[in-house]
Amino acid sequence: MQNFRYLFVIMFAVQFLACNAQKAAVQKPAIKPAEPTKLAMSPELLWDVKRVTGLGLSKDDNYIVYKVSTPQVSENSFSSKTYKVNIQSGIVEDVTNPSNELHDRNLSPDGKYKLADRAVKVEPVHGFDFHPDLQKSTAQIYTSLDYRHWDTWNDGTYNHVLFGSATAADSTYKDILEGMPYNCPQKPFGGSEDYIWSPDSKSIVYVSKKSKGTQAVQSTNTDLYQYNIATGNTTNLTEANKGYDVAPSYSISGDLAYLSMATDGYEADKNDLKVISKGITYNLTAQWDESVQSFIWAKNGKNLFFTAAVDGTLQLFEVDFPGMTRKLPTVRQLTKGDWDVNDIIGLTGDLIIVSRVSMNRAAEIYSYNTVSQKWTQLTNVNTDLYKNIAEAKTERRYVTTTDGKQMLVWVVYPPGFDPNKKYPTLLYCQGGPQSALTQFYSYRWNLHLMASQGYIVVAPNRRGMPGHGVAWNHEISKDWGGQNIQDYLSAIDDVSKETYVDKSRLGAVGASYGGYSVFYLAGIHNKRFKTFIAHDGSFNLYSMYGSTEEIFFVNYDFGGPYWEEKNSKTYRDFNPVHHVQKWDTPIYIIQGGRDYRIPENQGLEAFTAAQLKGLKSKLLYLPDENHWVIKPQNSLVWQREFFKWLKETL
Repeated sequence: MQNFRYLFVIMFAVQFLACNAQKAAVQKPAIKPAEPTKLAMSPELLWDVKRVTGLGLSKDDNYIVYKVSTPQVSENSFSSKTYKVNIQSGIVEDVTNPSNELHDRNLSPDGKYKLADRAVKVEPVHGFDFHPDLQKSTAQIYTSLDYRHWDTWNDGTYNHVLFGSATAADSTYKDILEGMPYNCPQKPFGGSEDYIWSPDSKSIVYVSKKSKGTQAVQSTNTDLYQYNIATGNTTNLTEANKGYDVAPSYSISGDLAYLSMATDGYEADKNDLKVISKGITYNLTAQWDESVQSFIWAKNGKNLFFTAAVDGTLQLFEVDFPGMTRKLPTVRQLTKGDWDVNDIIGLTGDLIIVSRVSMNRAAEIYSYNTVSQKWTQLTNVNTDLYKNIAEAKTERRYVTTTDGKQMLVWVVYPPGFDPNKKYPTLLYCQGGPQSALTQFYSYRWNLHLMASQGYIVVAPNRRGMPGHGVAWNHEISKDWGGQNIQDYLSAIDDVSKETYVDKSRLGAVGASYGGYSVFYLAGIHNKRFKTFIAHDGSFNLYSMYGSTEEIFFVNYDFGGPYWEEKNSKTYRDFNPVHHVQKWDTPIYIIQGGRDYRIPENQGLEAFTAAQLKGLKSKLLYLPDENHWVIKPQNSLVWQREFFKWLKETL
């Protein structure tokens, strides 16, 4: 009986609600449906983002030719297609043969010759090189350093530049470095930009470090060499400079511009823009307090456009070339905004064609009009994807450091941020150590993605960051555990004053020098952080010095080897291994097996220490990855495990 009573009450309630709903529909206007909720960026969505690379201007200067690489996660690879977009109309067309569309920079200006490069066997290394009867030997024999670099062991081959008749097969080309144990293009990342034709087609200018073995790994001294194709003679054009000299480029007037660092062994020195004209070298940025990243000649040969870090972004600049007049060159900033201008692709008319990114957007190609100062987006490869993804808000914050300086800190907030709520917060520690922390877009350390998982991200432009003056950039060298570590703490402590930051849920994450920073902070943080993530970070500076490949880097940044007393402060006070006794916080360690810059012993030693101390800890070992994570499926494992750890520990 009671059940029927309940049933009657329910039926009456349903009828009452339906009747009132009908009345409301008559009495009130229809409510518009809410806009579909945008998606939070996720690891899977990040790997739906296509990568856009500008290849150059078409031969008629009317189109930009570009490549779109698409991750194929199921195949653990990438596919790519080439397109061109009309600069004026925006019409996009498929390109089947890019070489037919683009200027051939390897063809000499007179059309008679072509350049090429290939790996050439120069030195014996393998067991079978020394013992021909043992062809199945896997032995490798070395008598000097430079036995491995980045992610590859030295197999006795060197990159060499060749030239020959434009109509002949390249197998007949002449090797201009024949028999020499020197590289051009430079390993590991050099390409065809390392060699060019002179405007008169009579010579080839190329970049090379002409030292080898143990000497080579202690030096950054690359030079520009000019090879005369008629005589075979080679002239060193930059012999007086002992640091990096790279990126040669001729103007329409025959003047040779290039990038130059002054100090041998200092890979993060100020990068100046120089020009050799009529045998005289001019430094166009000598009086300018920043560092040039990339450049291009103006069509008239009287000025150059370049990119550089400034105040937490990468922007476009212009410098004039006064030549032999007594007028000093003038540097002028052309653009300003919360974005990064990554690459200059080409010039046409008043337009500079570039690749541009922000923390919320992957690279697309834009034009910038130097007269109207107007930006135009030329490609929209990922526009539709991003329409459905909620943006993270990025905000500039200026924090007073312990030595009284003003430091820029990027703060990235979750989409839909509510200041009345409390959020777990991550201190992001940038690598380098001297790489700019700007409006970058990463497919691994993606701050938009981190924020979209519900974290506030604090990203300080600590000491060692380009874009805040040469002195600020240099201060980190030989001071790894000094002021820059205090800068990190100043940033997280300042942001933690906000009511929306949950101070009981702070984490610190980073890779490379950022990984070192995490290892170091783990021993000195005084209970600030609840969890740590360190990827490919230096843990033990003794074994780091003994196993890394570019010795010039540790010689400059550590001061030299651990056996020299003058360097004892670095190896004693700034060495994470000496602070492990104070580790008391969960730590997740990631290490690439083919990382020869920060070799695998660093991550393995740190994991061993954490485990033996009884800390909650985890190791992600990537045997076929280098200092980065390249393969799509490894990258997704990286992302999923990253956020899984944060959910468990933060």
